[in-house]
Amino acid sequence: MSFVSDLVLRYSLSRRQQAFTRIVAWVSMLGMVLGVASLITVMSVMNGFSAELHSRILAVIPHGKIHPQQGQMSDWPSLATQVLAQPHVVGVAPYIEDTVLFQAWGRHRGARLTGIDLSAQPAVNTVDQHIVRGNWAVLAEQRFSVALGSTLARILGVTVGDEVEVLLPRLTVTPLGIFPRVKRLLVVAEFEVGADPDASQSYVSLDTARRLLGRGEVDGLQIKVDELFAAPEITAALQATLPADLVVTDWRSSQGSLFTAVQMEKITVGLLLLSVVAVAAFNIVSTLTMSVTEKRTDIAVLRVLGASSRAILLVFIGYGMLLGVMGVVLGAILGVTLALHISEFATLVEQITGVSLFDPTVYYIGRLPSVLIWSDVFITVAAGLVLSFVATLYPAWRAAQISPVEVLNHG
Repeated sequence: MSFVSDLVLRYSLSRRQQAFTRIVAWVSMLGMVLGVASLITVMSVMNGFSAELHSRILAVIPHGKIHPQQGQMSDWPSLATQVLAQPHVVGVAPYIEDTVLFQAWGRHRGARLTGIDLSAQPAVNTVDQHIVRGNWAVLAEQRFSVALGSTLARILGVTVGDEVEVLLPRLTVTPLGIFPRVKRLLVVAEFEVGADPDASQSYVSLDTARRLLGRGEVDGLQIKVDELFAAPEITAALQATLPADLVVTDWRSSQGSLFTAVQMEKITVGLLLLSVVAVAAFNIVSTLTMSVTEKRTDIAVLRVLGASSRAILLVFIGYGMLLGVMGVVLGAILGVTLALHISEFATLVEQITGVSLFDPTVYYIGRLPSVLIWSDVFITVAAGLVLSFVATLYPAWRAAQISPVEVLNHG
């Protein structure tokens, strides 16, 4: 093995190689560096966007809900106490919810109207921490007041202190006919989480929701669990402890398709960039093929001196793997560095060019987020090494099949 490793180093570092062969070898390694670094960086950025969406959307959307199959929920305080005592459940709050139509200044917009208990709501989400205008506490103090998402308020052309009309899913019978019920609400707060709920969500107090929607009880309970991604398993276990007429759902029922799409985008982008790594790896085929052609005489002499076909095979596999390993290691270092500092790099580019890469008025996320997951790095490195090894097999096998007699007779 010392003979093989010595030859690998000699072939890799020798200055006797033709200039074009050296250039192809360096280009192959550089391609591997860029492919691995790009894959790690882009996967980290995709992880960052996914994390941002989870944190922003689930600041408003509860981790789970408990509601009756039909009708409303009675005796909910005792049920809330029972649910809160279950493992992994860290917050419970009642809610009343329905779809309504807001209108102001001739503009209309459908949205979810959620009635909440302001004293219990902080236990299940953090919407109260995302108030950008007005006072969240006024919802409990002033009857028929509403908090709107900032985008929803902008679409309707209203702000704090204005009134909006809400068209309710209830009918009013009058001598003149049947009309939908309309009520004016005072806008007392606007919240902004930087995601879709800003344009589709609104909140009122539980008392106001009862009066608006004609509910005597609550529609159900919102719950928060201690581990977001374990919510499906936790809610399934919770379902087994509750009566059969109660249904437990988790955040996937309302947002699962969005996060599944984000995950599919990550997988798709990862496969596309992995093809770049594959192309870089198979450039090693060209490098080794040229090296084998260039060193046919050397191979023949080694075979005459007693080197086995296996030794020649290992020499060229080692030569190709050395290029692959150097490219993968350097690419991993560059990719991890970029993934950890991509936000600072993007900010620096914005400062130098004066161009906003992510305009906050256009995009929900006004920066380039990045979350480095080491399993992604390990998978990328392993894929690069495997592809490099596969790329060395055919040229190394061809080198091992060279006949010393034929080469030396025609030399």
